[in-house]
Amino acid sequence: MSTKPRTSRAPRTPTIAQLKAFLAVAEHRHFREAAAVSGTSQPALSGAVAALEETLGAQLLERTTRKVIITPLGERVAEHARRVLATLHALTEEVEAARRPFTGPLHLGVIPTVAPYLLPVVLRLVRDAYPDLELHVHEERTPSLLEGLAAGRLDLLLLALPAGGASPTRDIPLFDEDFVLVVPPEHELAGRTDVPRDSLLDLDVLLLEEGHCLRDQALDLCREVGADAGGSTRAAGLSTLVQLVAGGLGVTLLPATALDVETGRTDRLATVRFAHPAPGRRIGLATRPGSARAPEHERFAVALREVLTELPVRIVA
Repeated sequence: MSTKPRTSRAPRTPTIAQLKAFLAVAEHRHFREAAAVSGTSQPALSGAVAALEETLGAQLLERTTRKVIITPLGERVAEHARRVLATLHALTEEVEAARRPFTGPLHLGVIPTVAPYLLPVVLRLVRDAYPDLELHVHEERTPSLLEGLAAGRLDLLLLALPAGGASPTRDIPLFDEDFVLVVPPEHELAGRTDVPRDSLLDLDVLLLEEGHCLRDQALDLCREVGADAGGSTRAAGLSTLVQLVAGGLGVTLLPATALDVETGRTDRLATVRFAHPAPGRRIGLATRPGSARAPEHERFAVALREVLTELPVRIVA
């Protein structure tokens, strides 16, 4: 005896309109009330729910003359519909935020030798000028920031330029700042303001540990004048470096923006200024080339330059 082969029904995907209609009925348990809340006619709402049941090939509702009963499968479909519609809403919100500058989330990466000294200014700007911007700050070393930018985990970086890294970046300069030599108060150079770079030749310059761009910049300066640097002593942050100097273990270089904060922690430190042109670094923003938010980043840079004039820096237009 031969039998006809069974053909499986090709699955079809419900429409957003069908899911909205069904969810309205599932929440109100009444077609007339659901139609009124949805702003549609009762026949149209009933037709959309019937179309959803046909699309899924399953009964989701039991219709009676007085009320609507949701089947057990219908309850599960309603939960899925809520999640789908919530995700769709989040998607449209995010796209709308991207279309409207300075709204929605912005993940800003900042290097540790910048974060404590510039963030108060940056956060005040965001609070006052961009109240709808949802700022997330990530303090990480340069290699990690560049990886995060390339992977899309971060949107914008605040760091020393050029950013470098394996992936190309679009760099937006903000300012230049000098390096200041920090020494114990009894040091022979303490208080001087015209020291040549080659004065580092006979000094024990303490460095940050590997991974900090400030360490690389200090090493470049030492190599330039033929000085040794670092020895076996390493510090994870600038606060530790200045405490090592205060303890008599050597001298170190601080960026000008960090000077007041770090030297204000103890009276066992003195500063030494280099003769012109002083060594220093350039700080700016970095983002992905071709970013859809490029105009927003440019406007942010302009606003930052204006508020950063209160710091001991030279603004780069």
